[in-house]
Amino acid sequence: MVQTVQDAKVVVTGAGGGIGAALARRFAAQGARVVVNDLDADRAKAVAEEIGGLAVPGDASTIVAEARDALGGTVDVYCANAGVGRDGGEPGEPLDEQGWALSWDVNVMAHVRAAHTLLPDWLERGSGRFVSTVSAAGLLTMIGTAPYSVTKHGAYAFAEWLSLTYRHRGIKVHAICPQGVRTDMLDASGSAGALVLEPTAIEPEDVADALFRGIEDDRFLILPHPEVAEYYRARAGDPDRWLTGMNRLQQQWEATR
Repeated sequence: MVQTVQDAKVVVTGAGGGIGAALARRFAAQGARVVVNDLDADRAKAVAEEIGGLAVPGDASTIVAEARDALGGTVDVYCANAGVGRDGGEPGEPLDEQGWALSWDVNVMAHVRAAHTLLPDWLERGSGRFVSTVSAAGLLTMIGTAPYSVTKHGAYAFAEWLSLTYRHRGIKVHAICPQGVRTDMLDASGSAGALVLEPTAIEPEDVADALFRGIEDDRFLILPHPEVAEYYRARAGDPDRWLTGMNRLQQQWEATR
Protein backbone atom coordinates (compact mmCIF):
# COMPACT_ATOMS: atom_id res chain seq x y z
CA MET A 1 0.00 0.00 0.00
CA VAL A 2 1.34 3.42 -1.02
CA GLN A 3 0.53 5.62 1.96
CA THR A 4 0.47 8.84 -0.05
CA VAL A 5 -2.29 7.38 -2.24
CA GLN A 6 -4.51 5.74 0.38
CA ASP A 7 -7.66 7.86 0.89
CA ALA A 8 -6.52 10.29 -1.83
CA LYS A 9 -9.06 11.88 -4.15
CA VAL A 10 -7.99 11.11 -7.70
CA VAL A 11 -9.07 12.09 -11.21
CA VAL A 12 -8.01 10.02 -14.23
CA THR A 13 -8.87 11.32 -17.69
CA GLY A 14 -9.20 9.03 -20.68
CA ALA A 15 -9.91 6.21 -18.25
CA GLY A 16 -12.53 4.29 -20.18
CA GLY A 17 -9.86 1.82 -21.29
CA GLY A 18 -6.16 1.28 -21.80
CA ILE A 19 -3.66 3.02 -19.56
CA GLY A 20 -6.29 5.26 -17.98
CA ALA A 21 -8.44 2.34 -16.86
CA ALA A 22 -5.37 0.56 -15.48
CA LEU A 23 -4.43 3.68 -13.49
CA ALA A 24 -7.96 4.09 -12.17
CA ARG A 25 -8.07 0.45 -11.06
CA ARG A 26 -4.70 0.70 -9.33
CA PHE A 27 -5.55 3.90 -7.47
CA ALA A 28 -8.85 2.40 -6.33
CA ALA A 29 -7.11 -0.80 -5.21
CA GLN A 30 -4.77 1.37 -3.14
CA GLY A 31 -7.70 2.91 -1.29
CA ALA A 32 -8.18 6.10 -3.31
CA ARG A 33 -11.51 7.64 -4.28
CA VAL A 34 -11.40 7.85 -8.08
CA VAL A 35 -13.22 9.92 -10.69
CA VAL A 36 -13.20 8.13 -14.05
CA ASN A 37 -13.34 10.46 -17.04
CA ASP A 38 -13.72 9.55 -20.70
CA LEU A 39 -15.37 11.03 -23.77
CA ASP A 40 -17.29 7.76 -24.03
CA ALA A 41 -19.81 8.00 -21.19
CA ASP A 42 -20.66 4.29 -21.23
CA ARG A 43 -17.02 3.26 -20.91
CA ALA A 44 -16.43 5.75 -18.10
CA LYS A 45 -19.46 4.46 -16.21
CA ALA A 46 -18.43 0.83 -16.68
CA VAL A 47 -14.97 1.37 -15.21
CA ALA A 48 -16.35 3.54 -12.40
CA GLU A 49 -18.88 0.87 -11.45
CA GLU A 50 -16.17 -1.80 -11.53
CA ILE A 51 -13.90 0.06 -9.09
CA GLY A 52 -16.52 1.77 -6.93
CA GLY A 53 -15.60 5.16 -8.34
CA LEU A 54 -17.43 8.10 -9.87
CA ALA A 55 -17.97 8.64 -13.59
CA VAL A 56 -17.57 12.16 -14.96
CA PRO A 57 -17.68 11.79 -18.74
CA GLY A 58 -16.81 14.56 -21.18
CA ASP A 59 -13.94 16.51 -22.68
CA ALA A 60 -10.89 16.22 -20.41
CA SER A 61 -10.25 19.95 -20.85
CA THR A 62 -13.56 20.92 -19.27
CA ILE A 63 -14.32 18.45 -16.48
CA VAL A 64 -11.85 19.45 -13.77
CA ALA A 65 -14.29 21.58 -11.78
CA GLU A 66 -17.06 18.97 -12.08
CA ALA A 67 -14.70 16.18 -11.03
CA ARG A 68 -13.52 18.22 -8.06
CA ASP A 69 -17.11 18.82 -6.98
CA ALA A 70 -17.85 15.09 -7.31
CA LEU A 71 -14.96 14.42 -4.91
CA GLY A 72 -16.27 16.87 -2.33
CA GLY A 73 -14.29 19.91 -3.42
CA THR A 74 -10.75 18.49 -3.37
CA VAL A 75 -8.46 16.77 -5.86
CA ASP A 76 -5.25 15.28 -4.48
CA VAL A 77 -4.00 13.53 -7.63
CA TYR A 78 -4.78 14.48 -11.21
CA CYS A 79 -3.83 12.07 -13.99
CA ALA A 80 -3.75 13.88 -17.33
CA ASN A 81 -3.97 10.69 -19.34
CA ALA A 82 -6.36 11.44 -22.22
CA GLY A 83 -4.52 11.63 -25.51
CA VAL A 84 -4.91 11.32 -29.26
CA GLY A 85 -2.61 10.05 -31.97
CA ARG A 86 -3.14 11.74 -35.33
CA ASP A 87 -1.28 11.79 -38.63
CA GLY A 88 -1.01 15.42 -39.72
CA GLY A 89 0.20 14.65 -43.24
CA GLU A 90 3.72 14.78 -44.62
CA PRO A 91 5.36 17.74 -46.39
CA GLY A 92 3.95 17.99 -49.90
CA GLU A 93 0.63 16.49 -48.84
CA PRO A 94 -2.45 18.53 -47.87
CA LEU A 95 -1.93 19.87 -44.35
CA ASP A 96 -4.40 18.44 -41.84
CA GLU A 97 -4.89 21.59 -39.77
CA GLN A 98 -7.73 19.96 -37.86
CA GLY A 99 -5.56 17.01 -36.87
CA TRP A 100 -2.80 19.30 -35.65
CA ALA A 101 -5.26 21.45 -33.68
CA LEU A 102 -6.89 18.43 -32.04
CA SER A 103 -3.53 16.93 -31.08
CA TRP A 104 -2.37 20.21 -29.56
CA ASP A 105 -5.63 20.70 -27.68
CA VAL A 106 -5.85 17.20 -26.19
CA ASN A 107 -2.18 16.31 -25.72
CA VAL A 108 -0.98 19.67 -24.39
CA MET A 109 -3.64 22.28 -23.66
CA ALA A 110 -5.84 19.90 -21.66
CA HIS A 111 -2.88 19.51 -19.28
CA VAL A 112 -2.36 23.27 -19.14
CA ARG A 113 -6.04 23.94 -18.43
CA ALA A 114 -6.18 21.30 -15.71
CA ALA A 115 -3.09 22.68 -13.98
CA HIS A 116 -4.47 26.22 -14.23
CA THR A 117 -7.60 25.09 -12.38
CA LEU A 118 -5.88 22.90 -9.80
CA LEU A 119 -2.82 24.92 -8.85
CA PRO A 120 -4.41 27.71 -6.77
CA ASP A 121 -5.84 25.20 -4.26
CA TRP A 122 -2.74 23.00 -4.33
CA LEU A 123 -0.40 25.91 -3.72
CA GLU A 124 -2.57 27.23 -0.90
CA ARG A 125 -2.47 23.91 0.94
CA GLY A 126 1.09 23.01 -0.10
CA SER A 127 0.36 19.65 -1.74
CA GLY A 128 -0.92 18.10 -4.96
CA ARG A 129 0.19 15.49 -7.48
CA PHE A 130 0.02 15.91 -11.27
CA VAL A 131 0.57 12.79 -13.37
CA SER A 132 1.12 13.36 -17.09
CA THR A 133 0.85 10.42 -19.47
CA VAL A 134 3.31 11.50 -22.14
CA SER A 135 5.04 8.85 -24.27
CA ALA A 136 8.55 7.87 -25.22
CA ALA A 137 7.74 9.96 -28.30
CA GLY A 138 7.91 12.98 -26.01
CA LEU A 139 11.53 12.17 -25.16
CA LEU A 140 12.55 10.78 -28.54
CA THR A 141 10.12 10.96 -31.48
CA MET A 142 7.92 8.63 -33.51
CA ILE A 143 8.07 8.02 -37.23
CA GLY A 144 4.96 8.63 -39.28
CA THR A 145 3.11 11.05 -37.04
CA ALA A 146 4.39 14.58 -36.62
CA PRO A 147 1.42 15.89 -34.55
CA TYR A 148 1.77 13.13 -31.98
CA SER A 149 5.54 13.48 -31.68
CA VAL A 150 5.51 17.27 -31.49
CA THR A 151 2.65 17.57 -29.00
CA LYS A 152 4.03 14.83 -26.76
CA HIS A 153 7.27 16.81 -26.61
CA GLY A 154 5.09 19.71 -25.51
CA ALA A 155 3.36 17.64 -22.85
CA TYR A 156 6.71 16.53 -21.47
CA ALA A 157 8.03 20.09 -21.46
CA PHE A 158 4.98 21.31 -19.57
CA ALA A 159 5.33 18.55 -16.96
CA GLU A 160 9.01 19.48 -16.54
CA TRP A 161 8.09 23.13 -16.14
CA LEU A 162 5.48 22.33 -13.49
CA SER A 163 7.99 20.27 -11.54
CA LEU A 164 10.85 22.74 -11.61
CA THR A 165 8.54 25.65 -10.80
CA TYR A 166 6.51 24.22 -7.93
CA ARG A 167 8.33 21.26 -6.36
CA HIS A 168 9.59 23.44 -3.47
CA ARG A 169 5.95 24.32 -2.76
CA GLY A 170 4.79 20.73 -2.30
CA ILE A 171 3.63 19.92 -5.83
CA LYS A 172 4.67 16.47 -7.10
CA VAL A 173 4.81 15.85 -10.84
CA HIS A 174 5.33 12.58 -12.72
CA ALA A 175 5.80 12.17 -16.49
CA ILE A 176 5.04 8.65 -17.74
CA CYS A 177 6.88 7.89 -20.98
CA PRO A 178 6.20 4.35 -22.25
CA GLN A 179 6.87 3.03 -25.72
CA GLY A 180 4.27 0.61 -27.09
CA VAL A 181 1.37 -0.29 -24.81
CA ARG A 182 -1.33 -2.76 -25.87
CA THR A 183 -4.22 -0.33 -26.20
CA ASP A 184 -6.63 0.89 -28.86
CA MET A 185 -4.13 3.64 -29.73
CA LEU A 186 -1.47 1.05 -30.56
CA ASP A 187 -3.98 -0.83 -32.70
CA ALA A 188 -4.69 2.41 -34.57
CA SER A 189 -1.02 3.27 -35.13
CA GLY A 190 -0.85 1.25 -38.33
CA SER A 191 2.29 -0.08 -39.95
CA ALA A 192 4.57 2.39 -38.14
CA GLY A 193 3.33 1.15 -34.78
CA ALA A 194 3.64 -2.46 -35.91
CA LEU A 195 7.28 -1.88 -36.86
CA VAL A 196 8.45 0.26 -33.94
CA LEU A 197 6.15 -0.38 -31.00
CA GLU A 198 4.54 -3.80 -31.14
CA PRO A 199 7.70 -5.92 -30.67
CA THR A 200 8.27 -4.56 -27.14
CA ALA A 201 4.68 -3.59 -26.27
CA ILE A 202 3.62 -4.02 -22.65
CA GLU A 203 0.25 -4.19 -20.91
CA PRO A 204 -1.48 -1.12 -19.44
CA GLU A 205 -1.11 -2.68 -16.00
CA ASP A 206 2.67 -2.58 -16.44
CA VAL A 207 2.43 1.19 -16.87
CA ALA A 208 0.44 1.45 -13.65
CA ASP A 209 3.08 -0.65 -11.87
CA ALA A 210 5.80 1.70 -13.12
CA LEU A 211 3.91 4.78 -11.95
CA PHE A 212 3.42 3.44 -8.45
CA ARG A 213 7.09 2.54 -8.19
CA GLY A 214 7.85 6.09 -9.25
CA ILE A 215 5.48 7.52 -6.65
CA GLU A 216 7.14 5.45 -3.94
CA ASP A 217 10.59 6.59 -5.11
CA ASP A 218 9.45 10.20 -5.64
CA ARG A 219 10.70 10.19 -9.26
CA PHE A 220 9.63 12.64 -11.94
CA LEU A 221 10.43 10.56 -15.02
CA ILE A 222 8.62 7.22 -15.21
CA LEU A 223 10.00 4.79 -17.82
CA PRO A 224 7.93 1.59 -18.10
CA HIS A 225 10.42 0.58 -20.82
CA PRO A 226 13.81 1.07 -19.06
CA GLU A 227 15.68 0.98 -22.37
CA VAL A 228 14.22 4.38 -23.22
CA ALA A 229 16.76 5.91 -20.83
CA GLU A 230 19.59 4.60 -23.03
CA TYR A 231 17.91 5.90 -26.17
CA TYR A 232 17.45 9.29 -24.52
CA ARG A 233 21.12 9.45 -23.55
CA ALA A 234 22.16 8.45 -27.07
CA ARG A 235 19.95 11.15 -28.57
CA ALA A 236 21.43 13.82 -26.32
CA GLY A 237 25.02 12.61 -26.67
CA ASP A 238 25.15 12.42 -30.45
CA PRO A 239 22.03 13.85 -32.13
CA ASP A 240 23.29 13.33 -35.68
CA ARG A 241 24.07 9.67 -35.12
CA TRP A 242 20.71 9.19 -33.48
CA LEU A 243 18.86 10.97 -36.31
CA THR A 244 20.72 8.86 -38.86
CA GLY A 245 19.54 5.73 -37.10
CA MET A 246 15.97 7.00 -36.94
CA ASN A 247 16.12 7.88 -40.64
CA ARG A 248 17.14 4.30 -41.39
CA LEU A 249 14.06 3.21 -39.46
CA GLN A 250 11.99 5.66 -41.51
CA GLN A 251 13.36 4.16 -44.72
CA GLN A 252 12.62 0.65 -43.46
CA TRP A 253 9.04 1.69 -42.75
CA GLU A 254 8.67 3.37 -46.18
CA ALA A 255 9.78 0.17 -47.85
CA THR A 256 6.84 -1.70 -46.30
CA ARG A 257 4.17 0.82 -47.27
